[in-house]
Amino acid sequence: MDEAGRGPWAGPLTAAACFIPKNTRLPGLNDSKKLSPKKREELFHLIKSKTFCGIGTATTKEVEKGLKYALNLAYQRALKQIDLEPDNLIIDGRDKLDLPFPYKSIIKGDQKERPIMAASILAKVTRDKMMERMHKKYPNYRFDLHKGYGTRLHRSMLQKHGICSIHRKQFYIASFGKKLGNL
Repeated sequence: MDEAGRGPWAGPLTAAACFIPKNTRLPGLNDSKKLSPKKREELFHLIKSKTFCGIGTATTKEVEKGLKYALNLAYQRALKQIDLEPDNLIIDGRDKLDLPFPYKSIIKGDQKERPIMAASILAKVTRDKMMERMHKKYPNYRFDLHKGYGTRLHRSMLQKHGICSIHRKQFYIASFGKKLGNL
């Protein structure tokens, strides 16, 4: 299992769970951050067709209740979509989670374990597509370019337009030091 969207200023947190059947070939599989968008998209479809997988999200409002809370929700939602009951899970990172199955956290697991690599691709591509849809709804913020992450462009759009409904208010306050009133 892996997630995408832990640190952005806007948008959901997306998690994926993936079980790769024995002898399943997924050529080019790697950490999603080391792949081009085109290669991620190709692998996304291959992974979806050859593995047992599930994808879950936590909304911006759920992320604002706490990152651990949102991670648990997104991972549990991803697990519910898989037609298997795992004996144990391997998860990228070091988080202490509340999941219905035993798990092992692996730091940099998305660079070491094939199922975590596959999950990282599923989570990243899904979240990126969501942020591209958000760009159509909120074109002033250019979510199509930065996907909600804290880039110079995103900062300038926030300074110019303020926040919209998918911005994480706590991240905004931490970054800009401003109170948001009733938002």
